[in-house]
Amino acid sequence: MKLLSLIIISILFLQGCDDTITVEDVDKIDIPASNVSFAEHIYPVFNAKCFSCHANGVYEAGLNLTDPSYFVDGRIVVRTAPENSEIMYRVKGNVAGFPPMPPIGISVPLTLDQIEGLETWIQEGAKDN
Repeated sequence: MKLLSLIIISILFLQGCDDTITVEDVDKIDIPASNVSFAEHIYPVFNAKCFSCHANGVYEAGLNLTDPSYFVDGRIVVRTAPENSEIMYRVKGNVAGFPPMPPIGISVPLTLDQIEGLETWIQEGAKDN
């Protein structure tokens, strides 16, 4: 009985350490209209929808989305200027010459709330908060 309890506790502990988030979970997170946090709002979206190609040793096009210091660079993300940030062209998928991200059929696209949240985060300075 003690062994069974120990196994169950160990499984629960290990599941609690898993920082992956499902698309269904992330799509339930409401992103506020202001004070958008990278850690609380943007990172979970990237984790669920972008990390298969842009994290954990896989960096398609050389892009690592795990930490703003890797992509807030004046090209991918231009602080306070979402209209000049390549990431916005790609997640909106409406600018010629910039294929939509995530690619159709690879991952689930960002929701309108997530796109607006990303835009707000950039407008507010793309802080690592």
